[in-house]
Amino acid sequence: MSCARGALCRACLALAAALAALLLLPLPRPPAPARLPAAVVVASPSLRPDDDIFIAVKTTRKNHGPRLGLLLRTWISRARPQTFIFTDGDDPELQRQAGSHIINTNCSAVRTRQALCCKMSVEYDKFIESGRKWFCHVDDDNYVNPTTLLHLLSTFSPNQDVYLGRPSLDHPIEATERVQGGGTATTVKFWFATGGAGFCLSRGLALKMSPWASLGSFMSTAERVRLPDDCTVGYIVEGLLGARLLHSPLFHSHLENLQRLPTDAVLQQVTLSYGGPENPHNVVNVAGFSLQQDPTRFRSVHCLLYPDTDWCPMQNRGGLPSR
Repeated sequence: MSCARGALCRACLALAAALAALLLLPLPRPPAPARLPAAVVVASPSLRPDDDIFIAVKTTRKNHGPRLGLLLRTWISRARPQTFIFTDGDDPELQRQAGSHIINTNCSAVRTRQALCCKMSVEYDKFIESGRKWFCHVDDDNYVNPTTLLHLLSTFSPNQDVYLGRPSLDHPIEATERVQGGGTATTVKFWFATGGAGFCLSRGLALKMSPWASLGSFMSTAERVRLPDDCTVGYIVEGLLGARLLHSPLFHSHLENLQRLPTDAVLQQVTLSYGGPENPHNVVNVAGFSLQQDPTRFRSVHCLLYPDTDWCPMQNRGGLPSR
């Protein structure tokens, strides 16, 4: 019995010695954690106005004189590479000034729904063909501030669904949607940006519009709701694609009271307009040339934005006098 106990004790001592030896061995290292890739900061490429923005100016042959000439002398002179003029008649003098940036749509010069949609259809196709990132439509009574337009568009991605503009109504428009083949007509409601103030579309959204807008499809789509060009754009974007108009107060048309725009805010707007012969006093309130010299106020605005322009009064280079 005592021998058995002795053997057991010796075995325990041997085991203890072995355990002690093991404890003195270095412990195996845990596997190294997976190496995390270094953070990669990808800067968004800056928007290049001359290459990325497509400004379409809609006009007509009878407005090629003083009306379009005013735009060529003012804001278009600062945005020639990105501006394209869409008209309805040949004009050698305008062709000389604008070159390949003047496009004869061969649409009717009569101001009808069909003629307006015809021009918008050509504008859309030319934009898609250009490969540019942003499409902006304006009329020939708009002043565009290229700098504020660039800043506005730079806050969005051209790959997103972006439809920017100003509605002329305070509620969505309601239209009857006619189905081909005599099907049941339905009512559709949607917002649209008035073309008289200008609007912009991202390339991502414009490409989605293609089934209803490209290669003449725009005109047949317009016939479904029997509405003019700017309304049809809203119909495609909101009514068919389910995207939304982003209302912007920076776009302005002759339909609003332009005199209510604060003087100190005029130079921060994207587009401006004027009332025309039927409402000549509906203009922005800025210092500069007299109303007789500058009834639209576009020349005065331009000299405030670009005082180095050669036809701006020398004494006004540091600040134009009050009118």
